[in-house]
Amino acid sequence: MTEFSGLTAMVTGAGSGIGRATALRLASGGARVIVQDVDVDRVSEVVALIHKASGNADPAVYSVADEARLRESVLAARGVDILINNAGVPGFNAVIEDIDRAAYERLFDIHVWGTLAATRAVLPEMKAKKYGRIVNISSNRAQVGFERSSHYAAAKAAVLGFAKAWAREFAPFGILVNAVAPGVVRTGMTLRYGQEALDEEAALNLVKRWAEPEEIADWIAFIVGPKGGYMTGQLICPNGGDPIVGI
Repeated sequence: MTEFSGLTAMVTGAGSGIGRATALRLASGGARVIVQDVDVDRVSEVVALIHKASGNADPAVYSVADEARLRESVLAARGVDILINNAGVPGFNAVIEDIDRAAYERLFDIHVWGTLAATRAVLPEMKAKKYGRIVNISSNRAQVGFERSSHYAAAKAAVLGFAKAWAREFAPFGILVNAVAPGVVRTGMTLRYGQEALDEEAALNLVKRWAEPEEIADWIAFIVGPKGGYMTGQLICPNGGDPIVGI
């Protein structure tokens, strides 16, 4: 596939899960991929897999909250055409009494500030080119809440709000911004809660299973690909029917 030939993509949190699958998917479509993550071993593995498949990838090992390092990566790549704001950390099922300031700040630093910082880093070149595609990875918990980890639900709601506002703000520059709110996905992060918890959450949706990261990556690729050019400010919900919201 060559739908992304000649384009450069940055995927944050690309060392595992949805980010990893998305980096591999965009690279397989011909994109040069900046593989961003804090874990050097995971970044090295993803870059090596892309190179092994004759793709093009560059490592970017630092926190997504580090705006200066993000800008350095973008400048080194001579601009980014596609940004996937995926980096995130779990809430570890904390009820409100257990959410201390440090846990709150870590979630918002990575999910919210990291999304803003990465977007600001790529924006000058996108505006100059009059072209850009940005996808923020939200969550079904941003839509309906969650009885545990309310700070996680709030952070994911914030990145959804960013997508809607930025779609309006960036439209005059040819930049399209959308969000994806997956349901339960089988990743290293969700498996931290244990297989039983994963099975219980999967049982809540209509198709009675979890998604694999590659399924979400395919939706992301569609949104930023040639067929996604008439969509901006929208939320795509590959969630197995958990929840069904809207009109």
